[in-house]
Amino acid sequence: MRTARLRNVRPVLWAGWAALATGAVLCVLGWYGISGERYAERQLPYLASCTVPGAALIIAAAVLLAHGGNALAAARVEELYGLLVAADPEDAASADGTAAAPVAVGGDLLMVPGGTLWHRADCPLVAGKPEALPVDSRVLAGGDLAPCPICEPTASDDPPDDPPDVAPDDSSSGAAG
Repeated sequence: MRTARLRNVRPVLWAGWAALATGAVLCVLGWYGISGERYAERQLPYLASCTVPGAALIIAAAVLLAHGGNALAAARVEELYGLLVAADPEDAASADGTAAAPVAVGGDLLMVPGGTLWHRADCPLVAGKPEALPVDSRVLAGGDLAPCPICEPTASDDPPDDPPDVAPDDSSSGAAG
């Protein structure tokens, strides 16, 4: 995938650099020819034959290099996206040949400690990460985490409310002793 896209981008970049070099040489030749002539009518042929085409080549080179740079960046983004969403079972196998155990199953929601997003368990950003933890509903309610833009967990995926960690204290019930 990467080499096919780059084969289309590299000739554009090379053409841009060649046009830039040729345009610069033509501009220098035109300047050199004009600088040796005292009268304007003798300078016009140098302008018409060297300087104007040289400037046009420099502008064309800028367009080609900008287009080639954007296409190269797009190719890199596509490659990274392909790596991100590739979920082949062979990729999940560890180096010793054993398959990695899934972190969570079903509609579980996960988060990475220190992260800013919450994900579904099958999200490629957290799948196979041992540090991924189940999302606490209190964290979601607090607004500390945003939904992942890749797996797009919905509100219906929210985990049920967890019971409070601390039991209520009976001594604060207002009974005087």
